[in-house]
Amino acid sequence: MKLELRGITKSFGSLVANKDISLVVEPGQIHCLLGENGAGKSTLMNVLYGLLTPDSGQILIDDKPITIRDPKDAVAHGIGMVHQHFMLIPVFNVLENIILGSEDVRPWPFIDREAARTRIEQIANEYNFQIDPDAIIENLPIGTQQRVEILKALSHNAKILILDEPTAVLTPQETDALIEILKTLKEQGTSIIFITHKLREVLAIADVITVIRLGEVVGSTTPDEVNEEELASMMVGREVDLVVDKTPATPGDVVLSVSDLYVEDDRGLTAVKGVSFDVRRGEILAIAGVQGNGQTELVEALTGMRPVVSGKVSLNGDNLAGRSVRHILDAGVAHVPEDRQVHGLIPGMSIADNLVLDQIHSPKFGGIFGRKIKAIRENAEVRRKEFDIRSPGIDTAVGELSGGNQQKVVMARELSRELKVLICAQPTRGLDVGSIEFMHKQIVANRDAGAAVIIVSSELDEVIALGDRVAVLYDGRVQDIVPPTTSREEFGLLMAGARSTEATGVTP
Repeated sequence: MKLELRGITKSFGSLVANKDISLVVEPGQIHCLLGENGAGKSTLMNVLYGLLTPDSGQILIDDKPITIRDPKDAVAHGIGMVHQHFMLIPVFNVLENIILGSEDVRPWPFIDREAARTRIEQIANEYNFQIDPDAIIENLPIGTQQRVEILKALSHNAKILILDEPTAVLTPQETDALIEILKTLKEQGTSIIFITHKLREVLAIADVITVIRLGEVVGSTTPDEVNEEELASMMVGREVDLVVDKTPATPGDVVLSVSDLYVEDDRGLTAVKGVSFDVRRGEILAIAGVQGNGQTELVEALTGMRPVVSGKVSLNGDNLAGRSVRHILDAGVAHVPEDRQVHGLIPGMSIADNLVLDQIHSPKFGGIFGRKIKAIRENAEVRRKEFDIRSPGIDTAVGELSGGNQQKVVMARELSRELKVLICAQPTRGLDVGSIEFMHKQIVANRDAGAAVIIVSSELDEVIALGDRVAVLYDGRVQDIVPPTTSREEFGLLMAGARSTEATGVTP
C-alpha cells in the first residue's frame, strides 16, 4: 500500500507541532522519519493513527483520500502502530494482549481462543517470531514485548506499520533482531515508517530518510547520499560534535567505595554478586554490559531503592547501605534513573513541580506554610532555558513531553544542587544527537567540577566516550575494570563473560 501525507498541520495552542508536512511512503519501503526530541515526529504519527485530529491536511492511501477519526479507522485502513511506550497489559498473556479489542467470538460473548491462537502462530511462523502465546507479558524481555506489539499489528492485517522510537529501550542484540524482522516485513510488501533519532540505525535500514526540525520537513535523502555528520546537521540545524570533548581526568580522593556488595532481584535471586569498586573525585567510572546482568539492581542498591543483602556502600566513610532514598539524596548523591517515567518523574505533574521533587522539603522551595510557588516557578524558568526543555510552558504536564524532553527535566533537577556523586543509568536513552551532545557535556562538566560520576550504559560507544575507567558486568560480577582504550573485541569478550577478575588478577 502507498501512503501519502499532504500538508498536515497540527497545533497545540501557540505551539505548532506539525507545519504543512508532506511525505510519501511507497509499498515495501522503509521510510525513516528522523528528528530531534520534540521535533513533531510522534505528533505526526499520532495524526496518522487517529490519536490526534489534524488542523488541516490530507491522508491518502493508494492515491485515494481517507478519513481517520480514531485508531479503529486506522486499523480498518491497514495501518498499525507500535508505540515507544508499549500498550500492553502486563498481567495478560501474549494471546490475550493480541486479541484484546478484536476478539473472535463463537457465539457472543465467548472468545474463540483456538482460532486466535492458530492465526497468531501462523503469523509468528511466517515472520520467524519466537513467541509463546501463553507467556505473561511482564515476564518477557523488552525485545520480546516489542515483537508482541508488532505481531498484534500484523494480526490486524497491517500493511503500513509505524514504529515510534522502536530501539529506544532495546539492547544492541535486540536492535539487530528487530532490524532483521523489519527487512523481512519489507520483502513481503509491508510499508514501514521508522521513527528514530539514531543515525547509525537510519543509515543501516532506511530506503528513504525524511528529516523534521521544529515541526517542518527540512529535507529528504537516502543513505547513499549522506553520512552521520550531515544527517546530524540536518536534524539540529548546526554542526554537531559526535565525539565527546573531554580532557584527561585528574582523579582526587575516593568518594564512593563499594565493597563485596550482594543484592537480590525481584524474584529473590542474587543479581549482584560480590561487586567491589571505588570512584574518585573528578572521574567517570562507566559500567558496561549487556542489559540484565545486574546493572539495574546495582544502581537501585546504591541509591536506596533496593535493599542490600550484604556488603558496604561508603560515601566519604558513611555507610549508605540500607539507608533511605531521602538520606542518600541529602548526602549529596544525584540519580538519573534507568526508567524516567516510573522512577524519575510524576507524569501528571507540571514541569515546575517535577523539577523540585527532591528538594520540596528544603527551605528554598517549601516550609510550614506549604510550597513556595514563586521560587518553584522561578527555578523552573531558569532550568527550562538552561537545559533547552521544549514545551508550551512550565505548567505543562511532564507526561505530555517527548521522551527526550522528559529526560532533560530529570537531568536538570538532579544537577541543580551541590553533588558529591552523580549516578546516571542509561542517561541518553531515547535522546537525539543534539540532546546527547548536551547531556554528555553536562556529565563531563560535573566530573570536572569535582563530582565522582558513575555511568551505566548499554551503548558501548557511550561507555568508551565517557568513561575514564570502565567496569564490565557479567552475571552480576565485575569481570574487569579496564581503560576506555580497550579494544572492542576485548570488551565483547568481557561482556560475554569470557574473562573474569580471578583470571586476570585485576583488583577493581
